[in-house]
Amino acid sequence: MALPRYDRLGASSRLRFFDPQPHLAAAGLDVSTAPFFDDGYLRRLYAGQPVRGWTLADRYRRRMAALKAAGRTDLLWIEKEALPWLPAGVERRLFGGRPYVLDFDDAWHLRYAGHRLAPLRRLLGDKLERLVAGATLTVVANDALASWAEAAGARRLLRLPTPVDLARYQAALAPNRPPGDRPPGEFRVGWIGTPSSARYLAALAEPLAALAASGPLTLVTIARHPVALPGVPEEFIPWSEAGETAALAGIDAGIMPLPHTPFAQGKSGFKLLQYMAAGKAVVASPVGENRRIVADGVTGLWADSPEGWVQALEALRGDLDLRHRLAAAGRDLVAREYDLAVLGPRLAAALAQVARG
Repeated sequence: MALPRYDRLGASSRLRFFDPQPHLAAAGLDVSTAPFFDDGYLRRLYAGQPVRGWTLADRYRRRMAALKAAGRTDLLWIEKEALPWLPAGVERRLFGGRPYVLDFDDAWHLRYAGHRLAPLRRLLGDKLERLVAGATLTVVANDALASWAEAAGARRLLRLPTPVDLARYQAALAPNRPPGDRPPGEFRVGWIGTPSSARYLAALAEPLAALAASGPLTLVTIARHPVALPGVPEEFIPWSEAGETAALAGIDAGIMPLPHTPFAQGKSGFKLLQYMAAGKAVVASPVGENRRIVADGVTGLWADSPEGWVQALEALRGDLDLRHRLAAAGRDLVAREYDLAVLGPRLAAALAQVARG
């Protein structure tokens, strides 16, 4: 049984739990799926609307019912944790002795260990480490999470980056915006992401404003809300699963700024993989998994200061050949190491092995 945190609207769940399931079926695995939060919850959350207590209570009721209904299932496949904000011992009892697999795509453990309330830190600070120590298999998206899981006592570990379905991005390789539709010389810098990661763009307000002052530049945000950086022209494209590849087709380069923080060190760099799959050059902060994905000057450019961001983006704006060279190398990297066609069977084989003992 698959127990993702979200339904398809949640990026981590969609990419790591729902999209690989055809490969699991091909490996002979019969998977039933029971998300904790539904899409309605995420829509309310992204809209800034309050989530009522009875709604959350119903989510817990449904998850506990799913665990009970799992019956004699061979394996529980869980995204991060089965019951948020409840102690590890409660979860383990509800698992009923069934083997379980945990999947982490970011440093979720820091949300408990670093919580502002001391009672919660005492109650839940080591919750995920305790779950990892009892898991049959722990799947992690990057090296930082692998190091954490090993230190937590993981019995078996699979490093599996978040996969990109490369075939979906084929349409993005040819720009959907004819040159005649653009202002002369316009440079379109793209960013795709969720409201929780949009805050990282604030660090680029001054560099992007400086670039916009020196030539035509548009920040294309593919998200839930506009970002509205001062002095930066913005084209906002509401994100949708069906429309994201067409939106990426209209950018010239993609960006992924990150701070040097413990949580950012655990990020998985997925938006870089999306830009690369769409055939776009990238600029990224050299933080965490970004350093593995971007070889500076080969598969993209690094930028680690306001001046560095200006220099990197100015280089891409002024050199079409550089953009094309970096984009081609980036897409080749995705095809070799991050494509769902490569990683899906690897995940299926690991789950099949532990499910069958």
